[in-house]
Amino acid sequence: MVTVLREQSDIDTARLPAPLADFGGRIEVRVRPAADGKGTELAVRLRDRRSSGGVLSRLGGRDPQAELRSALRRAKQLIEVGEVLAVDPAPHGKRTATPGGMLLEAWTKVAPKAGVR
Repeated sequence: MVTVLREQSDIDTARLPAPLADFGGRIEVRVRPAADGKGTELAVRLRDRRSSGGVLSRLGGRDPQAELRSALRRAKQLIEVGEVLAVDPAPHGKRTATPGGMLLEAWTKVAPKAGVR
């Protein structure tokens, strides 16, 4: 679930932004006013929780729950600002491999799928 800084009437569940629309009928969508009138809560979940994958599929990079969380974050950005904001790319070129750097690079590769932890 995310809180979108828009009125509930601005979010049409029949015409969801592309990241969520790509899931089609595989998701359930709920829209309701956020607490204290501060925007709108947009919640989505997979209809078939059994297909959400196990540990092996998640380790293999195929986690429908993570893909749905990522799609929800992108949809929030599209609804609020009209585009998906991108982080500046990491500098290119040869860097000295350090244990911390290798850990950071490995975590960065899976972070877009895993969300904030």
